[in-house]
Amino acid sequence: MNTEKTMTTTTTTTTTTSAEGRDLILTRLIDAPPEKVYRAWTDPELMKQWFAPLPWTIVKVEHDVRPGGASLVVMRSPEGAEFPMHGVYLDVIPNERLVFTDAFTEAWRPSEKPFMTVEVTFDNIGGKTNYTARVHHWSLADREAHEKMGFHGGWAQCAEQLAAVVARM
Repeated sequence: MNTEKTMTTTTTTTTTTSAEGRDLILTRLIDAPPEKVYRAWTDPELMKQWFAPLPWTIVKVEHDVRPGGASLVVMRSPEGAEFPMHGVYLDVIPNERLVFTDAFTEAWRPSEKPFMTVEVTFDNIGGKTNYTARVHHWSLADREAHEKMGFHGGWAQCAEQLAAVVARM
């Protein structure tokens, strides 16, 4: 039984992030149908445009968007350091839901240090998308480390960038 209550909430004009137990949660209403938001999550060229908070960039996206499919996203810092993020999709319902984890690097090969499982939902609200990303962490210490890495500001900025990319589609 989880007895922890919401610990942190951050709100921009349209994006809200919060912490609840071992989870970090981001929500935003995006003025586009779920099909467009889902496409921005699954099209590698579109992901490169929004998936890292500027001035960071995404230099490589390779993914097989299906349950069991591998994913590789390489993020580059402003100083040029690259950070590969490997994962595997656990659940895919087009235009509705994506679930992926870094617990595996490909197929069912365990990663050295699992950190999180991400559940992204795209709910249709009158032609707009109620976009929610719920990041489940293996431990409270992992959640706190993710917050220190900049989850609230970084993921909120990425949601803003996602909305801008979708608006141009």
